[in-house]
Amino acid sequence: MDGQGFDTPSDFDALKRLVVERRDTLPKRIAQAAAYMLDHPDEVAFGTAASLSASAGVQPSTLIRLAQLFGFDGFTSLQALFRHRMRGRNGSYEERLSGLRGEGGERAGNAAVLQGFLAASGKSLDSLEQSLDPAQIDRAVEMLARAETIYLLARRRSYPVANYLAYALSKLQVRNQIVDSSAGLSAETISFATPRDALLAVSFSPYTPQTIEEARLAAANGTPVVAITDSAFSPLAQVADVWFEVAEADFGGFRSLAATMALALTLAVGLAEARRRRPSLSGKE
Repeated sequence: MDGQGFDTPSDFDALKRLVVERRDTLPKRIAQAAAYMLDHPDEVAFGTAASLSASAGVQPSTLIRLAQLFGFDGFTSLQALFRHRMRGRNGSYEERLSGLRGEGGERAGNAAVLQGFLAASGKSLDSLEQSLDPAQIDRAVEMLARAETIYLLARRRSYPVANYLAYALSKLQVRNQIVDSSAGLSAETISFATPRDALLAVSFSPYTPQTIEEARLAAANGTPVVAITDSAFSPLAQVADVWFEVAEADFGGFRSLAATMALALTLAVGLAEARRRRPSLSGKE
């Protein structure tokens, strides 16, 4: 237990939850350092207190104070959580497969693997159901429904969300544009977004830099931004007009998109229904 009665976080996810819970009470510089650490966990795993404090724009002593505030002996003890996270998250897919089979047992076979993924998906869905604010959904739907064009921004693991949304919105006769280009013109694509449009961006830790950069570009141009991400300290949350926190559980190091897909489909259906009820939202009389 730390000096303020909190259990010392045992892993990165527990640390992230505790930081988010206490973010409103953290001193300004400590909150700044915590935000940087959660946004750049890989850098924290192998950086020094001096290099990380310089990147975060704080003094090295701030990192020590942060560590002690959350019940650690010092920065090195805190850093161990980030190194453990990297070992667990950055293993090869062969290692993940080996670990996954170990969890299910060789004799249990594929049925046990399926049960593991179903359980992880169920946990993700339950978590979203308990944390989601209905008024937040209404605000996002209203914002998206008013857009002339909805730009969809997601990469890597999150890309299937944008791809499915493009399909669903097109079937719902909602104009949309995936921000993706084999010619490397995604920045030019996002530059066409105006305040009359909207951007729906999806990114999870460790956050794809290009996604963050283009979301910031859209926000700077006055384009309303709706974000799906995993932390109040996510760089996407910082630029979004409305954002949703989705914590996807994993099984054997593999994370599903069950909760993210459910939320994305809700937004798509909700905005299409809002336009049907009120054609003026989309400029149709």
